[in-house]
Amino acid sequence: MDVSLFSNRYFVRCMTEKDIAEIYALCRNNALYYKHCPPFVTEQSIADDMKVLPPNKDHSDKYYIGYYDKDKLIAVMDLINKFPNEKTAFIGFFMTDISVQNKGVGSEIIHELCAYLKEYGLSAVRLGWVKGNPQAEHFWHKNGFAETGVTYDTDNYTVIVAQREL
Repeated sequence: MDVSLFSNRYFVRCMTEKDIAEIYALCRNNALYYKHCPPFVTEQSIADDMKVLPPNKDHSDKYYIGYYDKDKLIAVMDLINKFPNEKTAFIGFFMTDISVQNKGVGSEIIHELCAYLKEYGLSAVRLGWVKGNPQAEHFWHKNGFAETGVTYDTDNYTVIVAQREL
C-alpha cells in the first residue's frame, strides 16, 4: 500500500514518533471529540496509539498517517490494512484540524481514500464511532458508512461499528 497515493490534493505520509508534538497540536483542539471519547489526548496516548494493533495483525499492516496541505498538518488517520478480514480496511482513528472542519476537507479525504482502497483491491472500509457523538455519526453517515449492528463497550463509552462497501 502506497500512502502517497491516498490523496491527489494533499501530501500524505506515515507519521513517526518525531511527529507526536505536531499530532498533539492538531488533536488537542478537538475538545468535542474527547468529550465523547475520553480520556483527553496526551503525547503519550498518541505514542501508544501509534503502536497498538488489533489481534493477529503486525506493524506492516498499520498506517498511522498525516495529511498535509503544503506544510500544515490538516488530518491524522490510523488505518489497518486487511482487518477484520482480507478484503476490508479499518479506520481506527480519523481527525481533521479544527481549522478545516465543516469545509468538506474530511469528506474529500475519505472519498479519495475509499477510491484508492477499491483500486487496491479491497471491498469495504470499517470503523467505529462513539455512541452519542452526533458530530461523528453525521460525518460517517454523510460519507456512506452504515451501522453493522455490532457494538462493543469500553470502560468509558460504547462504540458503534459501521462499514462502507467500496
